[in-house]
Amino acid sequence: MYARDRQFGGTDKQRAEDLQLLLDDPSVRAVLFAKGGYGTVRMVDKLNWNGFVRSPKWLCGFSDITVLHSHVHQNFGLPTLHSPMALNFQPNSVENSVLVSLQNFLTGQGISALKADAHSLNRFGTISGSLIGGNLSIVCSTLGSDSELDTAGKILFLEDLDEYLYHIDRMIWQLKRAGKFKDLRGLVIGGMTEMKDNTDPFGKTTEEIISEAISEYSFPVAFGFEIGHVRKNHPVVLGEEALLEVNESGACLSFQ
Repeated sequence: MYARDRQFGGTDKQRAEDLQLLLDDPSVRAVLFAKGGYGTVRMVDKLNWNGFVRSPKWLCGFSDITVLHSHVHQNFGLPTLHSPMALNFQPNSVENSVLVSLQNFLTGQGISALKADAHSLNRFGTISGSLIGGNLSIVCSTLGSDSELDTAGKILFLEDLDEYLYHIDRMIWQLKRAGKFKDLRGLVIGGMTEMKDNTDPFGKTTEEIISEAISEYSFPVAFGFEIGHVRKNHPVVLGEEALLEVNESGACLSFQ
C-alpha cells in the first residue's frame, strides 16, 4: 500500500506482484483500488489472468483503472465496477449516496438506475447493449494493444479530467478514425471536469466537440451523467447489459 517509486505506488514489478496475489486468491471477492493517477498500463501485461478467470472478482475503480476494465472486458468478457476508490472516501461522508450505492452493490443489492438531466445536445432513443469504456484518455491509450475495446454493438461511456479542449477534440477524432463510433449502439458522457483552453480559444465546449464529431451517426447520445471525476461518482457496471433511454425529460441508464 505505501511503497514508493517516483510517482508510482512501488515499482511496476511490485505493483504487478501485489495485484497478482489478489487475482489468484479465490477468497478475495472484490479488489477496491486505492487511487488512479497513472501507471496501470506499465504493469497490465505482467499479469497472469488464469486465476481471475477461474475465480472472478469485482475490480472496483475508475480513471487509470480503465486499463484493467478494458483489458478484462476485451479478453475475458467479464464485468467490472466503475466506482469511487479509497482515495475518494475521505471527501465523501458515509451518508453520501454514492458510497451507499457502492456498499449496496458489493453486498448483493444490485445497482440503482442512474438519471441525467435533459441536455440540448442529447440524441433521443432507447437501446440496450453492454456498457464499456471509462476515462477517455485511457481508452485512447489502449488503441493498438491487447486491451483495445471492440465497441460494435456496445454502449460506450466516456469521462475525463483536466484536459485541454483541443486534446479532447484530438482524442474523439482518434476514436472516430479507429472506427469506434461506426457500429456503436449508444454513447454516454459522464463528467468532463475542469477542462482548459488555450490563449486562442478553441471555440467549442467539450459537449459541442463530441457532438460535432459524431454528427454523421444516428445512435442515442446522453450528456451529463454523474460518473467519473465528479463529486458524486456513481458506480456503474461495465461489461454487462445496460438499458439507455434518452428523451425530452433527460436520460436514464439502468442495468438488467
